[in-house]
Amino acid sequence: MDKYTAQAATVAEATQKGLKLLGIREEEASIEIVTEGKKGILGFGKKDAIVIVEKKKITKEPMTRADANIDSKVLSEKSEHTEIQKEEFPEDVKEAAQLDQQVTDANKNSQNNEEAVQLVSDYLADVAQQMGAAATVDVEKSRNQVTFHIHTEKAGLVIGKHGKTLNALQSLAQVLLYHHAPTKLTAIVNVGDYRERREAVLKQLANRTAERVVRTNLPVFLEPMPAFERKQIHFYLSKNKQVATHSEGNEPHRYLVVEPVK
Repeated sequence: MDKYTAQAATVAEATQKGLKLLGIREEEASIEIVTEGKKGILGFGKKDAIVIVEKKKITKEPMTRADANIDSKVLSEKSEHTEIQKEEFPEDVKEAAQLDQQVTDANKNSQNNEEAVQLVSDYLADVAQQMGAAATVDVEKSRNQVTFHIHTEKAGLVIGKHGKTLNALQSLAQVLLYHHAPTKLTAIVNVGDYRERREAVLKQLANRTAERVVRTNLPVFLEPMPAFERKQIHFYLSKNKQVATHSEGNEPHRYLVVEPVK
């Protein structure tokens, strides 16, 4: 057997599996990666790597006298130039090279960001599928914020009670982006217009709470909510000079306190 298609968790494992079955070393093989596979997250989206391992066909041609003469000449020339002096490059050439490297690094970061965003998008679609809510995911980018719009006929299932399921998905999406994207990106996961409606509710809650605090001159302790929602209320009330806000408690039960300014 000169050729084998191997499948394993990683490309390296699949390659070693193929090499072992063919009884050859890596330098004696031609390796084609069919798919690199995916690790998946929490069991979702996992795919094995597939590689094709094939023995190399090596043909040796007899060396002619002319080839021998050429080899002798090359060796002779090498021995005469054992020390090579480094050439000094002009400053403008060095600056151009540095700029080119910066552009290359920026392109790599951009490409890696795209791969990370696609990874999260696929993950969210897989999770929704496992929940019994077939979905597609569209991505909207704005500076360093990435919004994942989940489209499904079972929106309520993905949102969950009081948005807890959706908030959990957003937390996981943020963790994935943090680990896989070289640029610091903020993840927002939305279903329909849920985030917009929730933002309006939080704004009303902030205004009502501030009015109550000013009227009673007593602090108000709000129900626990995710960090990004607490930040929204902090922002809404930051312009109100009559009240102050701060958070207390530990996640996931951390809550917001609105109190009168003394």
